Amino acid sequence: MSADSYRRTTNTFNKIIVGLQRAGVAFGPMQLLTVKGRRSGQLRTFPIAVNKLDGGQYIFQAFPKAAWVANARAADTVTLRRGRKSSTARLVEIPVAQRQPLLRELVATSPKSVGKRFVTTGLANTSTPDGVAAAADRIAVFRVEYA
Repeated sequence: MSADSYRRTTNTFNKIIVGLQRAGVAFGPMQLLTVKGRRSGQLRTFPIAVNKLDGGQYIFQAFPKAAWVANARAADTVTLRRGRKSSTARLVEIPVAQRQPLLRELVATSPKSVGKRFVTTGLANTSTPDGVAAAADRIAVFRVEYA
């Protein structure tokens, strides 16, 4: 599957995830991230996985040039919603030098599809924990700090 085809498929599933979350159905690590658009100022909502690793909660970029990444970098706070519960949080970007252990742990402790997703979207060259960790300069990682 090409990166463009994968993105189209993901966008279709994302619409379903958003609908279910808004209806109060929470599942897996999925949450709705709502952040103010950096240019428009309008609120934008994205389904996102919040992963528990190394004693914290983290969000990983899954697509190159993801709009939510640029918006999160510009925002002071975001809203994370899981089912009917929502919380205000700050997303603190992890410096590139500190991303490798988190990326390695994410891929090592997740289904193989997680590592493959980074390859399919063009962010990593190989789907192994070390291969994805080697792409740390291309994959934004944010620690979630709830207000």
